[in-house]
Amino acid sequence: MSKSEFVYTTYIRTTPEKLWHALTNIEFMKQYWFGMHCVSEWKPGSPWHMQFSDGRICDAGEIVESDPPKRLAIKWRNESKPELKAEGYSLCVLELEPHDGAVKLTVTHSVDQSPSKLIVAVSGGWPRILSNLKSLLETGSPAIARTIDSRGKTA
Repeated sequence: MSKSEFVYTTYIRTTPEKLWHALTNIEFMKQYWFGMHCVSEWKPGSPWHMQFSDGRICDAGEIVESDPPKRLAIKWRNESKPELKAEGYSLCVLELEPHDGAVKLTVTHSVDQSPSKLIVAVSGGWPRILSNLKSLLETGSPAIARTIDSRGKTA
């Protein structure tokens, strides 16, 4: 079976520890993930899910790998859109590497399906989310300040 993959790399002026905290802390996450947030113990084998701002589950899965503050791998399936859920589980890997006073963050999201509607969807979402994360860590405010509800509508 063919594989579809989306890879995004950005450099953020912060420390690996602060970036890890931003990636795993519910309240911080809500600030850059448009009101949504992830819930997990962030340990291998622990369940993981993402909630819309209204509390409904958007995505769910399991932590595959957690090596703070270097690497996080999540088995990830969309739960809110039938056509995306039908593609099954994807793998999202976040890698953090110190780099000249900043942190190189690489997100690789892949699924064993080609073509993949999920990868099309995440390729539109990850750049906005990561731009917000970068702006929030570097300036104290996100680039795009909106929330998304379970219908996919922004407020």
